[in-house]
Amino acid sequence: MTPREAAQKEAETTFDNFIIWTKKALWWIAACFILLAMCNFGVEDGKNKTGSQYNGDVYAPMNVGDG
Repeated sequence: MTPREAAQKEAETTFDNFIIWTKKALWWIAACFILLAMCNFGVEDGKNKTGSQYNGDVYAPMNVGDG
């Protein structure tokens, strides 16, 4: 086998492996995207709030400047 043939075979093997790993990575990315979409991308909806539920009215300044 000449060096040119060996290099051609190695290039084809490397390219095939690249395509295989690229497909696997894209499938994993798609699966993660679907999982995140099913979980609403982490955004809380109105009925299952788990965050801080900050209410600005509680801390609104009242009676400031009367005096």
